[in-house]
Amino acid sequence: MPTNKKELRIHYKNLRKELTEENIEEKSLEISNQLISLPIWNKTYYHVFLPIEEQKEVNTEYILHLLSGKDKEIVISKSDFETRIMTHFLLTDNTKIKKNEYNIPEPVNGLPVPSQTIEVVFVPLLAFDVFGNRIGYGKGFYDKFLAECKPETIKIGLSFFEAVAQIDDVFESDVKLDYCVTPEKAYRF
Repeated sequence: MPTNKKELRIHYKNLRKELTEENIEEKSLEISNQLISLPIWNKTYYHVFLPIEEQKEVNTEYILHLLSGKDKEIVISKSDFETRIMTHFLLTDNTKIKKNEYNIPEPVNGLPVPSQTIEVVFVPLLAFDVFGNRIGYGKGFYDKFLAECKPETIKIGLSFFEAVAQIDDVFESDVKLDYCVTPEKAYRF
């Protein structure tokens, strides 16, 4: 098993390619069910990513239903690829969603929410290790965003696959997870 980010990124992208739509739905539902046991439900503002279907990401629709059923405020983002900054908006019945040029579903409009207001962030990733380090797509959007949040903001990775033993090339600017949830279990760091 590789241990550096570049090789792990390639390895897990290839593993994802093998997933069928049925696998993704089943595993996404299992991840959502695992989340129920976490001690995170006393918060108000929850940030959720909308999945890039072409990248075979975790389907967060189940998490959206869970949050909605618990009457939580749901926050989604828009990414600026020039500045690599995410702008956050409250998800309401009036929020229009449109895919950007990278096929990322994003809000077209909405009520802005500052990063410091967000209490729980569900983080997309390709891989993670037993220490809470994660590998994303390498653009740094989430590291920037998570650094803007309050230190007590709960960071939860969502992964179809279990933890690797260690990621070797971790940078000081990489923001660690508090939890990572897979179809099999919830890891706490």
